Amino acid sequence: MSGVVCRAASIALTGLEGTTVMVESAVSQQLPGIAIIGLPDASLAEAKLRVRTATAQAGLPLSDRFITVNLAPASLPKHGSGFDLAIALAALAASRHLPASGLGDVAHLGELALDGVLRRPAGLLSSVAAARARGFLRVMVPEACAAEAALVPGIEVIAVPDLASAVAWYRGAQDRGRIVRAEAPAALQAEPAAPGAGVDIADVVGQPEAVEALVIAAAGRHHVSLLGPPGAGKTLLATRLPTLLPELDDEAALEASSIASLGGSPLLRLVRRPPFESPHHTASAASIIGGGQGIEVRPGAITRACHGVLFLDEAPEFPRTVLDALRQPLETGTIEIHRSRIRTVLPARVQLVLAANPCPCGNAGSPDTAVSCTCTPRVRVGYRHRISGPLADRIDLRLTLHRVSKVLIDDPGERRTPSAELRERVVGARALAAERWAGTPWSVNAEVPGSWLRCPRMRLPRSDTAVLDHALARGALTLRGYDRVLRVAWTVSDLAGSERPRRAEVAQALMLRGGDLA
Repeated sequence: MSGVVCRAASIALTGLEGTTVMVESAVSQQLPGIAIIGLPDASLAEAKLRVRTATAQAGLPLSDRFITVNLAPASLPKHGSGFDLAIALAALAASRHLPASGLGDVAHLGELALDGVLRRPAGLLSSVAAARARGFLRVMVPEACAAEAALVPGIEVIAVPDLASAVAWYRGAQDRGRIVRAEAPAALQAEPAAPGAGVDIADVVGQPEAVEALVIAAAGRHHVSLLGPPGAGKTLLATRLPTLLPELDDEAALEASSIASLGGSPLLRLVRRPPFESPHHTASAASIIGGGQGIEVRPGAITRACHGVLFLDEAPEFPRTVLDALRQPLETGTIEIHRSRIRTVLPARVQLVLAANPCPCGNAGSPDTAVSCTCTPRVRVGYRHRISGPLADRIDLRLTLHRVSKVLIDDPGERRTPSAELRERVVGARALAAERWAGTPWSVNAEVPGSWLRCPRMRLPRSDTAVLDHALARGALTLRGYDRVLRVAWTVSDLAGSERPRRAEVAQALMLRGGDLA
């Protein structure tokens, strides 16, 4: 005679997307044993050994009959050890060690040690956020990572140190666990406001035009390319860009933190500073775009840099397939991962920065005859063309840098503005943009569709866009490039505190794109 089916809830992650999994357990008249069905991976299938040992160590032995554990929906592939707590509680309920009522109303997340102690599963913050999105009001997690789970507002966290305490909680001994509630969003723990790492835009010697261009890029979240010889300051400028960016708002901080939690390291506070990723040029497409093995999805650099900066140094040295794989996510702000058994969408709202030498030797265009270029014209052209036209068309600001002279280095009168001061300008410009785009899905100028900028309500006078219209008419710009110049012009206008871009702002935006005003 079969026993009653007992159910405990958990969350299955596919990327950042969570699905409610109901762990069903029932006892049947067979030889003692336990089986887990419902498309588990290897680490999840091994849970039966962890659960049986941990329950025995806790003085709660499972039934001496056969226990079947089903992970519903059975058609969804599942992976990881985060289901251990739910499997153990469902099996113990089927073995009549605790009441089954209430197990399905709480999302259970935790890995079991053999002695019954609960450990943090990978992606805990993402799972808690997914549980809230799925309508759960409570989540049970290991006590060691309760502070991380409490970073998600709007859900009650039950923190228990081990399996015995979790069972005691459901038996009514609620002193064996503790309730942790998230604070109001404004009071959530966050990283210090300082950009960190002791870097500052004031470290850049010379290059005032490039610094101002980075301010424009930061204010509108525009993509940037830096072209120049070795030692011109391309990497220095790119690594200082995050210091100009404002802190992430609550929604963006929670998403960035959820992405960071997938890496396996616990979080003590929300990620408030925009992330910065700089993969090596030997990186594969999967490491940049995202991938994983089997049914597990791992975010790539473009997702880890979400709401921040993705810097590709020595961009022409990256494989062409890797660079071209960026084209679609740069337009949509998302990246779709397709595998034979799974499909998921990961966020990819990044600010791309490319840095490149003008040629393989790096000296093309140098005014110093002592270091003249040794590359043939064909080699120089081929090197530039490693960055495809469609990808280059998605770059808003194209900056050409030159080496700083010794006279400028020794100039004591040069004033270098610190990042904090420039960041105030960026914050003010973004506030103007957010006010203008209130009530729309966009908050920064780079997100606004060209059709919106060209609609009757937002269209600029023909006299102000004449230079831009002329460039489009003679084929110097694509329509995508036209729209991107308009977005940059709006950002330049926001930095100046103007109501809208004028002819001067449009011309400046076109020049920053590398356009010809003739």
